[in-house]
Amino acid sequence: MKHILVPIGSTENSINTLQYAIDFAKETGGKVFVLRAYQMLTKAGTIIDVDSILERESNLYMRSVINSVDRKGLEVNLITAKGNVVDSIASVDKELGIDLIVMGPKSNSIKEEVFLGATSGSVVKQSDIPVLIVPNAYVFKPMESILTAFKSGILNKKDALKPLQFLKNNFNPVINLLLVKTPGYTDEDLVLDKELDTIKSSLTFTENATTFQGVLEHFQANKPDMLCVFRRKRGFFKKLWEKNTILKSEFHCNVPLLVLSGKK
Repeated sequence: MKHILVPIGSTENSINTLQYAIDFAKETGGKVFVLRAYQMLTKAGTIIDVDSILERESNLYMRSVINSVDRKGLEVNLITAKGNVVDSIASVDKELGIDLIVMGPKSNSIKEEVFLGATSGSVVKQSDIPVLIVPNAYVFKPMESILTAFKSGILNKKDALKPLQFLKNNFNPVINLLLVKTPGYTDEDLVLDKELDTIKSSLTFTENATTFQGVLEHFQANKPDMLCVFRRKRGFFKKLWEKNTILKSEFHCNVPLLVLSGKK
């Protein structure tokens, strides 16, 4: 996790999210980059340099957020980008190489019943970079237990487990694997890839209609400090993937949620 990117919007929780990222980076030796993306609104006939104004306001806002956190002696790098957040993240990744995105679940303007707002939801859904969703007001602490849920032990994507292996090496948490047998599973799905087998502390098999339902059934029994799932087209967020905004009634997590880059 050499490069950690923290996209921030107009939300009070931006301070908490950035503080979590800084505390995480302090423990792991990473570098923190703060991203503020802005959309240009074109107004016909104007002679005002709107781009310059928006860029200046974005920089001022980022500096105010940075000045509100304890940087722990770390350098926090500012990045301002014109365009939407997903495209801006892709551009930054191309230039710097981003290992992890740390985000809050939603903005202050989103209703209380929403778990993931449109921005966070779109990043989780569309980016290929691992994303760590940090609940509002959640304070960083070394994780002791991680529940990792999936429906197939087959890993087709190289380095899919890299973030989880990194956490294992740095914090030595208990990693409990939950393999959810969903309708149509095969015997091959029940055989763990050797990389999964190497990091596991325990393995539980459960049978549910979806991976999501399996997590709901076993989450309280495990009481993890972090939930880890895979981004895949027909995986954990099978139905939730169809939209960016996710309601708490559909899914809610009160611990950090790590979404790995996928298993195809």
